[in-house]
Amino acid sequence: MGVSSVGIGSGLEVEKIVSQMVELEKSPLKALQTKATSIQTQISAYGEIKSLTSSLNDIVSKMSRDSGWNSVNITSSNTAVSGAMTGIAATGSFNISVSQLARSQTTMVGGAGGIALPKDQSMGAGGNLKLEIGGKSFDVEIGAGDNLTKIAAKVNGSGAGIQATVVANADGTERLMLRSKETGTPHAFTATVTTTPLTQNPGETAADFAARQAELADSTLAKLSMSEAQSALNAKVKMNGVDIESASNTFTDTIPGMSFTVSAITTGDALLTVKSDTESIKKNIQDFVEAYNKLNDLLSKSTKNVRDLNGKVDAKATEDGTGVLQGDSATVSLQNALRTLTMGTSGSKGSLRRLSDIGIQMQQGGKLTVDDTKLTKGLAKGEDLKALFANKADSQGSGGGIAVNFKSFTDKLLAYEGTFDNKTGSMDKTLKRNQQEQDKVNTRANNLQIRLYKQYSALDSQMASISGLNSYVSQMVSAMNNPKK
Repeated sequence: MGVSSVGIGSGLEVEKIVSQMVELEKSPLKALQTKATSIQTQISAYGEIKSLTSSLNDIVSKMSRDSGWNSVNITSSNTAVSGAMTGIAATGSFNISVSQLARSQTTMVGGAGGIALPKDQSMGAGGNLKLEIGGKSFDVEIGAGDNLTKIAAKVNGSGAGIQATVVANADGTERLMLRSKETGTPHAFTATVTTTPLTQNPGETAADFAARQAELADSTLAKLSMSEAQSALNAKVKMNGVDIESASNTFTDTIPGMSFTVSAITTGDALLTVKSDTESIKKNIQDFVEAYNKLNDLLSKSTKNVRDLNGKVDAKATEDGTGVLQGDSATVSLQNALRTLTMGTSGSKGSLRRLSDIGIQMQQGGKLTVDDTKLTKGLAKGEDLKALFANKADSQGSGGGIAVNFKSFTDKLLAYEGTFDNKTGSMDKTLKRNQQEQDKVNTRANNLQIRLYKQYSALDSQMASISGLNSYVSQMVSAMNNPKK
């Protein structure tokens, strides 16, 4: 708030004086701004720690569930037989031979004797197409002007589970193909066409009525015939010598936890083998180690000592965030707790009790390393390995496996109003108070500037008055000393 005229009357360098005094009043800002930058850096660091903790929580959550340890690989010696997981499948092998594939029923509809009809031939009479499938009956109304295309549309809209298609020949004739949408004998169907019965009209002669009946009997609808082109069949296999059938080519309830699908008739047995998916389990363990190491590295970097023996901070060492949480008790406690969890025993009574039993060792600085040879040996001990990580904790919260304990701990860290939320919330409040202090300093400095300019303006007025009086007195004295002649 500079006033260029201030200082003219007094002859003082008012701008310079006011500027220096205002800067002196603002001197606390530098320390406050430095502190604010430090808090913002800490908030950012905690955000990154929370993100890596969430990644660790994801993998230990997977490893704490049964499904994370029950995955299997299914292989087949013949491409005609393939398997797929549907639940928890036990390991084992099955000899499967295929003698028949499932198929849908197909019925062709044409004129008398099944011959094709001229394209767009109308039925010439009204009636009904009755479809019976799966113990249910569906009636499709047929109009005298309907052709095969219109009848097909009505069948497809009936909800009977039968697909109707008009099959056109090169000579311009056509037939109606009815096909069950699902395979197997439970989905076999019958199709029956009936014409609407005639009744003799009042006053109609017997001859006229007979003529109408003859016309009805000669209509296209009355002459429609059905011929089964393909019957419905179930798929048939022998599994380990036992005969089994399925309405579809996929056997869903034969082997608990898995299904298998057949696609061709075989001349011999196909060997379907179910083995534990150790590669998937191994990857989960490696992902756990990697997620833990990333979090541990960040915590180590954030709490690293960046002060010399005199307590001076090495500014260069802190440029990448190193030591930003040095001395923060919550962060140090978090790092120690995570390391303790890796060293704890599970509730398992099996041969694997610690991570070191499967080749996972903690190095100096808390980083974990994996001995692949020992881990491979541990993978062969399926139930013991599962118990090491996924054993359920008791009602007191003890006896849990490594993954179970990690999940319980990280869940609390990540929970709404949990450790991380409370910590960042506290830092946000500190940052807000810091900004309020900065605002107070700026307000005091602005008020001081306004007050000083007012004071110096008043001084200028007084000095100007004194200067004017001095000039007047000087003139009077000069006049008295030099009277006019």
